Amino acid sequence: MSDCLFCRIVAGEIPADVVHETDRTLAFRDVNPQAPTHVLVIPKDHHATAGLLVGADPQLLAEVVAAAHAVAVQEGLATEDGPEPGYRLVANTGPAAGQTVHHLHLHVLGGRSLGWPPG
Repeated sequence: MSDCLFCRIVAGEIPADVVHETDRTLAFRDVNPQAPTHVLVIPKDHHATAGLLVGADPQLLAEVVAAAHAVAVQEGLATEDGPEPGYRLVANTGPAAGQTVHHLHLHVLGGRSLGWPPG
């Protein structure tokens, strides 16, 4: 989709601070971080939400989650076999949830204590 911000990042039209990449996923630092570590993980193919992606390609959704965990490990928020010190994954779906870019993306947040409830 030529008007999708994240599709344009995948295409190399818009620069991003890429921290992790696979054949089907891309992870880059958020330009407006809400925590010391704030990375967005996206599928390279355009899918507006997690629900739409799981219907189209459930394996790709699993790959996005695996990439998010790999980012957490790389950033020191977890280990390969444990969640310490911890991180949060957020997927906003729809305008009422705060989704502003309609291309599925997981926020990997960490590096500080994250309160609950989040909003």
